[in-house]
Amino acid sequence: MGVFRNKNVRNQFILSLFFLAFTGIIAFVFDRKAGIFVLLSGTGLCILQIVFAEKRYKEIRLLSQQLDEILHEGGSMELRHFREGDVEILRDELQKMLLRLEEQTELLEKEKMSLADSLADISHQIRTPLTTLNLLVERLKKNTGDISSRQSLLREAEQMLDRIQWLVTSLLRLSKLDAGAIVLKPQTILLSSFFREVMKPFDVSMDVRGQSLEIRGDGSTEVQGDYNWTMEAIGNVIKNSLEYTPEGGLLLIEWTENPLFTEIKITDSGKGIPKEDIPHLFERFYRGKNAGNHSFGIGLSLSRAILAQENAVIYGQNVSPLGAQFVIRFYKTVV
Repeated sequence: MGVFRNKNVRNQFILSLFFLAFTGIIAFVFDRKAGIFVLLSGTGLCILQIVFAEKRYKEIRLLSQQLDEILHEGGSMELRHFREGDVEILRDELQKMLLRLEEQTELLEKEKMSLADSLADISHQIRTPLTTLNLLVERLKKNTGDISSRQSLLREAEQMLDRIQWLVTSLLRLSKLDAGAIVLKPQTILLSSFFREVMKPFDVSMDVRGQSLEIRGDGSTEVQGDYNWTMEAIGNVIKNSLEYTPEGGLLLIEWTENPLFTEIKITDSGKGIPKEDIPHLFERFYRGKNAGNHSFGIGLSLSRAILAQENAVIYGQNVSPLGAQFVIRFYKTVV
């Protein structure tokens, strides 16, 4: 019988036989009938022990076969239930392990697909600026006399390299967020000082174009979010708004607070968002009707992905008498 392949069961059975023989002999010495009763009842108990052990062994063997099918043949992750108590407990623990294994496998597959998509996105999006950069290099090779013209071409090449670097960095960040490979660290952000910091990279370009900035809001208002990633998200929104703000135009940043959320509005004085573009503003690589040649359609998509990790939402709309407006809501955690 297969059950006797188990060393513990075999030793236990042999020990039971010795005990049965010993007690039977002792009983025969004092009373023959008692000896027969002991031998018969002991034999019956041994037979029952063998039957239950065999049943248990079959269930364990079946459980082992199921695990083998799952690991080597890609069978169903669902294990059948068993009547035997200990085997059922073992089955439940193994089922939990299999579910965790399945979750990890799905996560790895998701990360693999995300990485493949990201590489395809980078390859597709980087082709155009690289072609432009190659043309600039060819023009530099041919232009051997005019120093000012060469300097202008070099500046264009540097700007193109900066754009390529920004694109690759943004795509990698977006792919990591999609794959869940980045864990944001929430902290308290004071909006008044936060926006002073966010606007620093735009000071020179705004000054050159004569653009003005107006900030309105309670100086004590705070939100919860990862400081650096929130700066990335809102910085991309401001960058987008300034690109559509005309020379001499106004960028307005304001915030209000209520018991449910803190709302931030970023409004430019441009032409506004074409109606057909509004539903697609945050789609990856979507370039709107008024998008310039330097737009990749990635910044707002990255902003939404970051804000979604911070229990925040963003949407765009047009407002009168100004232009386009982006609304960001940081929802408060109910304690």
